[in-house]
Amino acid sequence: MEISSKENTQFFSNNTILPVDRSSFKSESSASKEKQSCRGGIKVFLGALSFVYFAKALSGSYLKSTITQIERRFDIPSSLVGVIDGSFEIGNLLIIILVSYFGAKLHRPRIIGAGCLIMSAGTFLIAMPQFFMGRYRYERFPSTINSTVSISPCVQDESQTPLSALEKSQAKINAGCEKEAGSSMWIYVLLGNLLRGIGETPIQPLGITYIDDYAIEENAALYIGCVQTVAIIGPIFGFLLGSLCAKLYVDIGFVDLDSVTITHKDVQWVGAWWLGYLIAGVISVLAGIPFWFLPKHLPRPESRKDSSTSSEHSEFITEDNKNQHKSYQQQVKIAEMAKFLPSLKNLFGNPVYILYLCASIIQFNSLIGMVTYKPKYIEQQYGQTSSKTNFVIGLINIPAVAFGIFSGGLIMKKFRINVLGAAKLSLGSSFFGYLLLLSLFAMGCENSDVAGLTVSYHGTKQTTDYEQALFSECNSGCACSKNDWDPICGENGVTYISACLAGCQASNGSGKNTVFFNCSCVGTLESPSRSSSAVVGPCQKGNECSKIFLYFLIISVITSYTLSVGGTPGYILLLRCIKPHLKSFALGIYTLAIRVLAGIPAPVYFGVAIDTTCLKWGSKRCGGRGACRLYDSSALRYVYLGLTLVLGTVSIFFSVAVLWVLRKRSSPQDETLSANGERVACGTKSRKDNFVNSDRLIQITYWPEKETRL
Repeated sequence: MEISSKENTQFFSNNTILPVDRSSFKSESSASKEKQSCRGGIKVFLGALSFVYFAKALSGSYLKSTITQIERRFDIPSSLVGVIDGSFEIGNLLIIILVSYFGAKLHRPRIIGAGCLIMSAGTFLIAMPQFFMGRYRYERFPSTINSTVSISPCVQDESQTPLSALEKSQAKINAGCEKEAGSSMWIYVLLGNLLRGIGETPIQPLGITYIDDYAIEENAALYIGCVQTVAIIGPIFGFLLGSLCAKLYVDIGFVDLDSVTITHKDVQWVGAWWLGYLIAGVISVLAGIPFWFLPKHLPRPESRKDSSTSSEHSEFITEDNKNQHKSYQQQVKIAEMAKFLPSLKNLFGNPVYILYLCASIIQFNSLIGMVTYKPKYIEQQYGQTSSKTNFVIGLINIPAVAFGIFSGGLIMKKFRINVLGAAKLSLGSSFFGYLLLLSLFAMGCENSDVAGLTVSYHGTKQTTDYEQALFSECNSGCACSKNDWDPICGENGVTYISACLAGCQASNGSGKNTVFFNCSCVGTLESPSRSSSAVVGPCQKGNECSKIFLYFLIISVITSYTLSVGGTPGYILLLRCIKPHLKSFALGIYTLAIRVLAGIPAPVYFGVAIDTTCLKWGSKRCGGRGACRLYDSSALRYVYLGLTLVLGTVSIFFSVAVLWVLRKRSSPQDETLSANGERVACGTKSRKDNFVNSDRLIQITYWPEKETRL
C-alpha cells in the first residue's frame, strides 16, 4: 500500500530512527501533482464557464433593450413582441429534460461548447432579417426628403400634385408590397430566440454540476458564487450595448446618413438593433471555444474520492458477479421510478411548498411583465429616447438588484435568521417593494398635446372619436389621409399628425431643417385664425416631465433593491421546508412552473394590455395595422403599473398564507438555526452539509434569470 502524506508525517515523528521507503516520496509527489492538475483544470473550467454566463446574460438583456426597436422595425404590436420574448423559455423547455438526464452521462464540457454554438447561431439568426428585408422606410412628406420638387403639404386636389411624384410614390408602394408579403421576418427573430433558449439549456445544469463534482468541497460554493457574480456584469453590458446601438441609425453603413430626416428622439426612429446581436453572437462563439479542449473528467480531490461513486468501484466486481450487479441496478431503477408518484404526492401535499410556489409564480408574472416593457414605459411616459432608457436601466437598476440580492444573503447570515424569519423577511420585502411601486402612480406625465388625438384643434381636451376628430374646419380643404404619421411641431406647442392635417400651404428647406408655413390649424388660443409655422418632428415634453422622471428613477431603484432583498430568504424558505431527498425534484418542479406559467405568458398578456392604450396605430404600406405610434400616457400608466401591482398584491396574500402555515406548524425547537449552519425546520432534520448544499442550490437556481428581471 501507498502511504499518504499525512501518514508520512506521523511516521517521521514517531519513528525517526527507522529507514523510510522511497515509495512514500513517490506517492507524495504524485499526489501533489494530481492536486495541482486538479486545481488548474477546475480553474480553467471556472474561467470558461464564467465567460459563458457573461455571454448568455449579455445577449438576454440586449434582447430586452431592443424590444421597442424590433416592434418599430417589423411594424408589429406589443403582444407579438411578447411572443417573441417568451420563445426563449419555450426553447429552453424543449430539451431541458433530455439535457439534464443524458448530459451528465456524456462529455459535459463539449455539450456546453455545442450549446454555445447553437446560442450564437440563434443570435446571428435574429440579426439576419436586416440584410434581407431592404432599407427601413419611415413616413415622411416628400418635401422633407431632400427633394427638388416643391410640393404643398395641403393637397386640395390630386391634380395639383406633380404627376411624376404621385406615380413614383404609388409605384414604390406597389413594388414594395411583394417584399412586404415576405417581411413577416419577425418569425426569424422568434426562431433565433428559440435557438438561443435551446443553446443556453446545458450551461447551467452541466456547468454547475461539473464544478461541484471536481472542485474541493470547501471551494465549490465559492466557485459557483464567482460564476454568478460574473453573470451580473452581463446584463449591465447588455443594456449599455443597447444604449449605444440605439443611437446609431438602423441602416448605418448602407445609406447616406445626411439623407435621414428623423432623429433618435423621433418615435419612428429605429436604431442599429441588429449590430448588438452580431457582437453578442461573436462573444458566444468565443465563449464556447475553450470547452472543446477540456477533458470529460478531471482528477477528483482526495477529500471526495471516498464518497464518490466513480468507475473505480467496478474493479472490485468480479466477472461472476457482474450480471448480478446489473440486475441489481435495474431493480434500483425500477424502485426509483415506482417512487415518482409518491414523491410527487408528498411534494404537493406540503402546504408550505405549494403556497410558496403559487406566490412565486404570480410574483414572477408581475416582475417579468414589468421588466420586459419597462423601456417602452419610460420612452412613452417620460418622452425619453431608447438610448437613454437602456443606459439608465443598465447603469442604475441592475446594480441595485445585484446589491439587493447580496444584502438579503448577508442579512440571513449575519443575524442567523431562522426559517420563520426568512418567511417574514421575504414577505416584508415584497410588501414594502410593492408599496413603493404604488407611489409611481403619482409620478406620471400628462399626454402630449396632439391635435385630433389628445386635444382638439381649438385647444380643448379631446372627448370625441379619434378618427373623426382628426379632421377640422381648418384642414377641411386638404385631401389628407388619417393613416399618415409624419408629426410636426407647431409654434403653439401642439403636435400635428402631419403637415397636411395642420393645413400647411408651403414649406422651405429639406430634410431635418424643413419649416412649414401658412399652417391654418396652427394658431394661438388668443388668435386661432392667424396662420403660423411648424417644424419637422413632434413637440418635446416640458421640463416638469424631466423632473418627474428623475423622481421616478429614484423610486424605481429603491423598489428594485427592496424587492430583491427578499429573493434569497425566499429560496431558503423553499429549500428548508421540503425533505432532503425531495430537494432536487422540488427545485425542478419549481423552475418548470416558473418558466411555463410566468416566463412564457407574462410578456404576451402584458403586451395585449398595453396595446389597448394605443391612440394612433401606424399603417403598413400594403394595408393593415402596424406598430403603435402614440399611447395614452395616463391609460398606459394605469395598465402597466396596475397590472404589476395587482399581481404583486395577490402574491403577497399567498406569502401571508405561507407565514401563517409556518407559525401554525413550527415550534421553537424547529425554528432554531445554530451558528455553524445546522438547522431543523418544518419537521425535517438536517446537518451542516445540507446547509452548505442549500446555499449552493440558492446560487444555482436563483441567479441565472433574476439578474435580468428587475
